[in-house]
Amino acid sequence: MSDDLLRQSTARLHHAKGAMLYSLELFGDELAKRQKYKEHTGLDAVRYFLMCKHGWLPRDVCSMSEDDLTFAMAEEKSGWIMPKGTSGYYPGM
Repeated sequence: MSDDLLRQSTARLHHAKGAMLYSLELFGDELAKRQKYKEHTGLDAVRYFLMCKHGWLPRDVCSMSEDDLTFAMAEEKSGWIMPKGTSGYYPGM
């Protein structure tokens, strides 16, 4: 594999991971509104939701990777659509 092709592949991988995290963060904002959280938004809302729903400890939820958080929230996030105007930051989402 050429250096240029490797750099392109690496860039696409990081772009996709960024898009996934961005989507989860926006979902956390929506979740906070739905659950009427007063103090938590974004990824904090996702973590707080998992703590409340499953009785998981803060140290366990906070140690989860972004991939693990995405996996743990897949059923909750199913069917959710990103708010209008937000997907432009990551074309193809």
